[in-house]
Amino acid sequence: KSGKAVLDALVSQGVNAVAVDVGRDIAGKLSGFDRVFNILHGRGGEDGQIQGLLDILQIPYTGSGVLGSAIGMDKLLTKQIWLSNDLPTPQFSLLESETDCEEAIVKLGLPLMVKPALEGSSIGISKVKHTEEMSAAYNIARDCGGPVIAEKFIKGGEYTCAILGERVLPMIKLETPHEFYDYNAKYLANDTRYICPCGLTAAREAELGQIMLKAFRAVHAKGWGRVDFMLDEHGQPWLIEVNTVPGMTDHSLVPMAARQAGINFEQLVIMILQETLP
Repeated sequence: KSGKAVLDALVSQGVNAVAVDVGRDIAGKLSGFDRVFNILHGRGGEDGQIQGLLDILQIPYTGSGVLGSAIGMDKLLTKQIWLSNDLPTPQFSLLESETDCEEAIVKLGLPLMVKPALEGSSIGISKVKHTEEMSAAYNIARDCGGPVIAEKFIKGGEYTCAILGERVLPMIKLETPHEFYDYNAKYLANDTRYICPCGLTAAREAELGQIMLKAFRAVHAKGWGRVDFMLDEHGQPWLIEVNTVPGMTDHSLVPMAARQAGINFEQLVIMILQETLP
């Protein structure tokens, strides 16, 4: 859906653009193109792999480079980098086996979140309220492959901050009747509320925007993307994750934030593409 929406927008703006499906023969398919608008989500498209290939082929592309993409896809590495930059992210534990689960509960308290470090779209994430739920949550996350982390649960408002070049777009508050903003709330449910403007004062939003921009840069993300964060009951922000290739349908979050800033979908797509120019 994102690919179709972006392609239609590019063509409507007079750009000579074609859709390319990624398979084993992708390197051959890309010869002759001036640049690539990368709208591939998840592993392969968002983790540095396609970025590495495009670097080898010397074809400019939208969004983060190899390093920013690889870090952004890894929640564990992202959190470690944020902490080393004195940026606030919820306390966490690495779960290397089921035996680590009990220790994580003691350290973080309940409820807590269990997440696969290398998945997007909230796949494999569970909220654990009771000790006896921990083992199942760990196994669900482990089955996704890669490291598993337990993260302190932050009670408060959920927000996302879209970034376009060096510009912070208006923030969006997310409200869901679900336990958290999970895969179902993101893609299937129609009861999730997206509030933009988000209700914060302009001064507070500007202050938070600088933190989000710093968080984005810290993981070497560039071009465009999103930083998701929580605001707890005391107004303290907690960084959750960075998204280096966000959704780009006309009802996705980045286009919603852009609209609030007076940028329509077609303009947004062209602005993202312009970030690839020297």
